[in-house]
Amino acid sequence: MTENPHPLDPATAEEYLAGREIMAAAGLLADPVRFAYYGLEEPPKDEVLAGGVADRRLRAFLLNLKTGESADVVVSLTRKSVVRARTVDTAAEGQLPIVDSEYHLVEEIMAADPGWREAMARRGLTDMSKIRIAPITAGAYAAPAEDDQRRMVRVLGFLQAREHDLAWAHPIDGVTAHVDLIEKKVLRIVDEFALPVPAESGDYDDPAVRGPQRTGLRPIEITQPEGPSFTVAGNLLSWQGWSLRMGFDAREGLTLHQISLAGRPVIYRASVPEMVVPYGDPRFRFWQAYFDTGEYLVGKWVNSLELGCDCLGEITYLDAVVTGEAGEPRTVRNAICIHEEDFGILWKHTDIFNGSAQSRRQRRLVVSYFTTVGNYDYGFYWYFYLDGTIECEVKMTGVVFTAAHPGGDHPHSTEVAPGLGAPFHQHLFSARLDMSVDGLANAVEEVDVTGLPIGPDNPYGNAIAQRVTRLATESQAARQGDASRGRVWRVISTGSANRFGKPTAFTLYPEPSPALLADPASPLAARAGFASRALWVTRYDPAQRYPAGDFVNQSPGGGGLPAYAAADRDIDGQDIVMWHTFGPTHVPRPEDWPVMPVTRTGFMLKPTGFYDRNPTLDVPAPAGHCHAD
Repeated sequence: MTENPHPLDPATAEEYLAGREIMAAAGLLADPVRFAYYGLEEPPKDEVLAGGVADRRLRAFLLNLKTGESADVVVSLTRKSVVRARTVDTAAEGQLPIVDSEYHLVEEIMAADPGWREAMARRGLTDMSKIRIAPITAGAYAAPAEDDQRRMVRVLGFLQAREHDLAWAHPIDGVTAHVDLIEKKVLRIVDEFALPVPAESGDYDDPAVRGPQRTGLRPIEITQPEGPSFTVAGNLLSWQGWSLRMGFDAREGLTLHQISLAGRPVIYRASVPEMVVPYGDPRFRFWQAYFDTGEYLVGKWVNSLELGCDCLGEITYLDAVVTGEAGEPRTVRNAICIHEEDFGILWKHTDIFNGSAQSRRQRRLVVSYFTTVGNYDYGFYWYFYLDGTIECEVKMTGVVFTAAHPGGDHPHSTEVAPGLGAPFHQHLFSARLDMSVDGLANAVEEVDVTGLPIGPDNPYGNAIAQRVTRLATESQAARQGDASRGRVWRVISTGSANRFGKPTAFTLYPEPSPALLADPASPLAARAGFASRALWVTRYDPAQRYPAGDFVNQSPGGGGLPAYAAADRDIDGQDIVMWHTFGPTHVPRPEDWPVMPVTRTGFMLKPTGFYDRNPTLDVPAPAGHCHAD
């Protein structure tokens, strides 16, 4: 193991193996116990900020594949002992994430099940080797009593007639199976209707589908002859006054820590620790909603990136270490991409009085990774700009989830190929922003802009004003967005002021998009309560890391942010965490098929009185590039 690693450095392969040995010695890993999650248990913030050597700990979710017994375990690598091992009450809390071997188990169960084979035969499908199985987390929908406590998935089928065929193009609709993962059997087949399996190929690698490749695209080369402007020392990244530590977790993916600007703290920890993708077809697939982070672990499926394809320019890569279900470490090469890129004009002015004509170029530091969860591919990008702006962007691509389309104007689905539908759905991400603007004493103000009516102080009706609401408690700080008012949220320091006597601050600028569209009384809304609000603000608690709760799979709901905020703690001038829900409502287009061009979503944090003036006056003019010809 690394000698005295920084407390926030991601766990190494050697540490994962050491933690596994501790658990095995304690009798926690008897066969068939498997790891559903394994990652660093970060020390509390006060211990990190105090310096010194923190207790190095790992956390594991352990699943017995035979009995379904689930355990939440924390081990201390420092003391070589088990710190905590408790049994998870899966009925009250939820099931553990899906384990790798369960995907293969479901395929075996379905291939052997006579009810499934009969359902396929009724559709003229008798060759089971061509049926692809999509096991999908089951959710919690007040199922029959005998199913309430089961660890289960719901199964949809797709036809793959040829080896390289795109199975998503050929959904076998109207039939699903409910599978018990512990008893290893099909509980029931639900066969509601049958529509023809769409026949048109979606194989976008096939020249017959894509057509001849276009010509005329000449190379774009990005070079930095003197190398990049950033430095990486271990997991510490520095660039143009920015400093931050990079981590990686099988559940959350990329995590950023101790983000500071010119030596001043801004964010203690930033991540996107949950997302939900609810589908809006109420007929047969009412249960289709994925929590890709809490149920499937987005970081676990991180891609190995390739220069020139995924990242362009002068690139620095970091590897990531994740583990399989046996707790064995696996190193993913080039998992995190770090580079800087030109971003157009930073500022420009030609003055009509003094004749000065000046232009400056913006550039940004990019830290990113890509992951594939089933049919979708997600790129998570964090940008840091010369002017102090921080941006989080998620790039969504891949293949839309499909169903058969009955024709006509379906109210909840788009026909993207003959007989092939793509249901309407949402992608709702939750960013966890542990703020530390000029220290730990922060507060949040909601800022709306408004016009004012004609009156004595506004005789011509042209006045524009801000309306500022200080969010004092957690219950008050569960907020909706309002694009009609230009609503933003300003995180202020209650201990530092600028030269105008105003608190130094960073402002969160959200995108105009709806929150969760499911009915508030729906089972989904109970489980995805975090997505019902654009903003939550809570007091810092090291145990409160996940917006939908620790155990999301088949959870009955009520956990996570609604439960955290129910404590109604004081958040004015305190150590606070800001949680922001963002993401698009996707009404698919024919242009999204058979593979979807990238859709972007995200938010920005901009310094607001953090500086006393434009902080980029010192950026030099571009050298050797400005010329008229």
